[in-house]
Amino acid sequence: MNRILDLFKDEEKRTPLFLIISFTSLLISFFRVGNFIFDGAWIAIILCGTPIIKGAIEGLIHEFDIKADVLVSIALVAAVFIGEIFAAGEVAFIMALGALLEERTVAKARAGIEKLVNLTPRTVRVIQNGAESIIPAEQVQVGDILRVLAGETVGVDGFIISGQTSIDQSVMTGESLPVDKGIGSEVFSGTVNQFGTFDMEASKVGENSSLQRMIKLVESADASKAKIVRLADRWATWIVVIALISAVGTWIISREVIRAVTILIVFCPCALVLATPTAIIAGIGNATKYGILVRQGDALERLSKISKIVFDKTGTITYGKPVVVGVQSFNDYISSEKLLELIASAELRSEHPLGKAIVSHFRNTSNTALQEPQDFTMLIGRGVKAAVSKDVVLAGTVELLHENAIVIPEDILKKAYTYRNDGCTIIYVSVNNSAIGFVSLSDTLRKDTEEMVRKLQGLNVESILLTGDNPQAASYIAKAAGIRNIHSECLPEDKLLAIEEYQKNELICMVGDGINDAPALKKAYVGVAMGSIGSDIVVDAADIVLVSDDIKYIPHLISLSQKTMTTIRRNIVLSLVLNFVAIILAMSGVLGPVLGALVHNVGSVVVIINSSFLLNFTSDHNYPQVNSYTEAYSSVDI
Repeated sequence: MNRILDLFKDEEKRTPLFLIISFTSLLISFFRVGNFIFDGAWIAIILCGTPIIKGAIEGLIHEFDIKADVLVSIALVAAVFIGEIFAAGEVAFIMALGALLEERTVAKARAGIEKLVNLTPRTVRVIQNGAESIIPAEQVQVGDILRVLAGETVGVDGFIISGQTSIDQSVMTGESLPVDKGIGSEVFSGTVNQFGTFDMEASKVGENSSLQRMIKLVESADASKAKIVRLADRWATWIVVIALISAVGTWIISREVIRAVTILIVFCPCALVLATPTAIIAGIGNATKYGILVRQGDALERLSKISKIVFDKTGTITYGKPVVVGVQSFNDYISSEKLLELIASAELRSEHPLGKAIVSHFRNTSNTALQEPQDFTMLIGRGVKAAVSKDVVLAGTVELLHENAIVIPEDILKKAYTYRNDGCTIIYVSVNNSAIGFVSLSDTLRKDTEEMVRKLQGLNVESILLTGDNPQAASYIAKAAGIRNIHSECLPEDKLLAIEEYQKNELICMVGDGINDAPALKKAYVGVAMGSIGSDIVVDAADIVLVSDDIKYIPHLISLSQKTMTTIRRNIVLSLVLNFVAIILAMSGVLGPVLGALVHNVGSVVVIINSSFLLNFTSDHNYPQVNSYTEAYSSVDI
């Protein structure tokens, strides 16, 4: 008995059960099976029609909301009044079936979005009275002291009170290089501790944490914001009024109540109202399969109209991860190859991405085994110090060498400057207290960027590079990507002005990853943020977020937006044509209430099914789908 009660309380399980019972009762009514004291269609009216009538009454009383359910309710009551019980039950059943299909379409779309939420841990380590214990992350209070071990994800936002570390903030800023943190530094929920252990004081918990901000993003993926949806809603309101006038007029002229009731049934603008939101939601659901979070329904509508797409450089069309691009030795006795071996050996036990990049580069270019470093010390924010064989090696910043009273010769600084001009990061190397050279590392173009630009050209969308880098670095990357239109040395206000200038004549999409891109993202007709889920500023400025942090999906996104708008237009035309034909047939008496209900509601179901095809839409680009942010991010191969 309790299981039955629980079943009726669970709407997700109750609705399909009611539909099955209602369908069975309609079959019994239509074929007149058995010898019942009442028409079986009454079961469908009660189970499926009652919620519709209840919703219509509540909407009228509380909001004076005249929408489709008002006309459906009137049609149900009128059909019952003239004795067309089966027609009333049929309308109720197919309307409920259509609502269920819409909900399932929405649920499937949201299920994909929900997978993007798994960015923060469920539990955290809290320090109370000197003892460490593990509690659920949602129980953390402001002021609690938390301990984060190496490799763990930060559970809430806060400030470091003891320890030093480097934090991977890629989930927040899109920048993959860890940020050095010390006492007083702010850390954010969802970021990853790279080295050592630190204690922190919680400052933002609950709704203010990164996880809750992510959930708000999920909730904001709502089709009701699309302009074309609001237009359809306005049409639905007028159609209700016109339907009532037409029904009354037909009854006065023909003196046949059944015709008037049939008009009310077929005039219901259900297909029109369902045409747009189901397509938008299905489009949003499709995007999530590729690691794309559409924050606003009308973003797809707007994206379908753009003619140019503007890209930031670092972290957008480049990986934002370093690779070795040059090794320079200025010592006659130490070759560049030997210098690389020394610094790779010194960095062998380093957990820093720059150190790992150097070791990886050495192993990819040499068959020589690295020597195990002795007395290895990692100097956070400076570099490393280690003994390699009999040599003491320092590798790091200019400040590291200066702090150890090591003078860097002018010729080394001049050569390093040329690399720095191209946007490279320089690791200076000293051996036995003598500066001997440097290793330069640089960001690299994403492997799919050139193909992505070519595909955008095939969609008649021009690519533009907008960056704060110097002209040389910008030109080098743009040439490799196949982008001809370049704006370099741009400050945030320069990017904003460039977008404004372009949009005097055309509609622009801006793709960026940093806070400095936020003004331009906000100003653009469509703003797309790269992997910036945790950053309030960037995410709030963007309409769409590439949680997969991969621009190769942008052509698919644009194709999807165009396909979504095509589906919406097709749905609207289909719904209007079906309504118009059914109304003419109803006025002439050819279409009765039963067939009228069938024709009208089948149209609604067809519209919903047509929209649901968008969930599995694939462009001609053959992109793999991703199931989570973690999978998408880990797929990047440097």
